[in-house]
Amino acid sequence: MTPPLGGASGPYYTVGEVDDHDEIVPIIPRDQPFVPPTAVERELCSAILDEDPWSYLCVVAATGVYHPVALVHAHSNPAKRQMVTSTLGDGRIATFVYTQDMLPRPHPYLVYEFVSLRALSEIIPDEVDVLVVNANTPCELYLDVTDEERERWQAAYERFGAPGFSGNRLVTRLSGGAEPTELLHGLACGAHLCFLNGEAWNNLDWHGLGYSGEVERLSEGWGVKVRQDWINLQNRLLNCDVSTSDWDFVLGARNFLVSTEGPQVDPQRWRECVDATIRNNIAANVPGASAERGGSPEVDSYADFLCGLVGKIIRYEARFRADELLPPSGYVRTVAAWDLGRASKMARWGRGARYATQAEMYEALDLVGQEVRSRYSSWAEFSVGYVLGRCLHFDDEAFGATYTDVLEAHRALLTEHGSPWLTVPFRTER
Repeated sequence: MTPPLGGASGPYYTVGEVDDHDEIVPIIPRDQPFVPPTAVERELCSAILDEDPWSYLCVVAATGVYHPVALVHAHSNPAKRQMVTSTLGDGRIATFVYTQDMLPRPHPYLVYEFVSLRALSEIIPDEVDVLVVNANTPCELYLDVTDEERERWQAAYERFGAPGFSGNRLVTRLSGGAEPTELLHGLACGAHLCFLNGEAWNNLDWHGLGYSGEVERLSEGWGVKVRQDWINLQNRLLNCDVSTSDWDFVLGARNFLVSTEGPQVDPQRWRECVDATIRNNIAANVPGASAERGGSPEVDSYADFLCGLVGKIIRYEARFRADELLPPSGYVRTVAAWDLGRASKMARWGRGARYATQAEMYEALDLVGQEVRSRYSSWAEFSVGYVLGRCLHFDDEAFGATYTDVLEAHRALLTEHGSPWLTVPFRTER
């Protein structure tokens, strides 16, 4: 079992020395060439060189931006936030926004909130004269805040604004990403979710959906409302104790039969092994429980459910072989990857919501990498375990978007240039 993370209670973490810093805006070294982190910043730089502010606006409309807010003034409703302003040297009042991959590392008292260009046009206070995008970087742009300019922003959003996240794509930070350490391996374990959400897989300075967006993501999607909730869930994911135990019990029965009887396991023999094992386990551990069929309706129902999983897994694996996720005689040994892959992202989500310290995020990512290496032999095997876990969780043998999206991610992550699984060796020297 993975050793647990820290345990302080309360809604937010206790600010430590590493967390409290002065980096509230991006710091771009002036003594070396600027490398745009992603395609977004490359396009912004290109628009500046072409003196084409409309193209610049169109990129911002498609991606949205992040603006600084004091943590105590953060709010999920953009109209209720108190925007940070500053007086420029010429006396004009300015407010600042940044694209996602230009943001500095998270700060304990100042957070960044996501906002669309359309919403931005509506919430900038009347006293603000200038909007500065990516201030003090090579892709900065000053925009006068006038009624006419606000209308241009709205027009750009109506034409190019995305209705949701731009997902199903591989994004790798070319600058400002994690260095080649154990952390990089832990980050790579979350590559499926990064691909699905269109987020840079090697980003340690996590802001995600913006502070309120990350808080909402964890609350609505995971029931995490305070720091202790995050600690408990992160530890459960690291111990593969969220949604994989029944599936791995069934797979474990086949692993046992393979080790004792050979690689060709008869499905009926597998079901019999599952049925007998679960009944004997319950009888040995539950006072008064019977291992015999008919002795307990609850035990019979549970055993039937587990035996039903055998057929479901067999059918999924047949499809995986047809789609070349598995070799002709391959099978899945464990779906631990489903919890561990999500644990990699949960570490970052917890940081974005200020439930995790930087040290705790780093520790969790390191533990994810250790667990993945202990259970799998390659990125390909890890990926197929994740795919099966996701399908068992969401797909119910529909083979719809849940399956086709994760199949696309699997193929891209094993073949595309810049993929973490072609960049980070599965086995690393500690």
